[in-house]
Amino acid sequence: MHSVCTEAYIVVSGHGAVQTLGPGGFRETPLEPGSFVWFTPGTIHRLVNGDGALEILVLMQNAGLPEAGDMVITFPSRVLADPATYAESHALPEGEQTTRGSGEAARRRRDLGVEGFSELRAALDLDGLPALERFYRRVGALLAPRAERWESIFQAGPRSAVDCTARQLEALRRGDASHLLDATLHRLPPPPEERRMGCCGTLGVYVSGADPR
Repeated sequence: MHSVCTEAYIVVSGHGAVQTLGPGGFRETPLEPGSFVWFTPGTIHRLVNGDGALEILVLMQNAGLPEAGDMVITFPSRVLADPATYAESHALPEGEQTTRGSGEAARRRRDLGVEGFSELRAALDLDGLPALERFYRRVGALLAPRAERWESIFQAGPRSAVDCTARQLEALRRGDASHLLDATLHRLPPPPEERRMGCCGTLGVYVSGADPR
């Protein structure tokens, strides 16, 4: 679950589903080539690779904040209740952070996340919104120590982009299009063959600033 970022899926190939928990309860949305699905902060989501060939392009809002850890995995309550236990369960050993490793640590983390997802789904079915509110309170406690340093990331990234657009619109209202003289093209190389281990599969990550030209 992302705390401040909207996430979007563009399905490139394969079939599967995204299972979600939110104020409206449980929902399963099918994924097929060409599908475009997005969900807002607070939507708890589990990606299911139905045919083993599911590949998606993931777009994240608020560049820099997803990378800074705005995500919380739905581990069971006993894990979420203790920040140290959560951090230990979330982290992957250095040799297991990419597809170069065995993948065993990532699968253990995944399984623990599915256990917590199932626990939360059952609680939501039984108690309704109060179960979700309890989960969100635990999320708030886990993220509070991180949130302060996110402000500088937000100001340098998303806020800066919005402020730049505001200046451009104001200039255009005056008939001033001089900012167009700053037009540039940028390029990022393809992700490396070695992929990162994510919570919903392996990730080929485009790294901003790697090769702009």
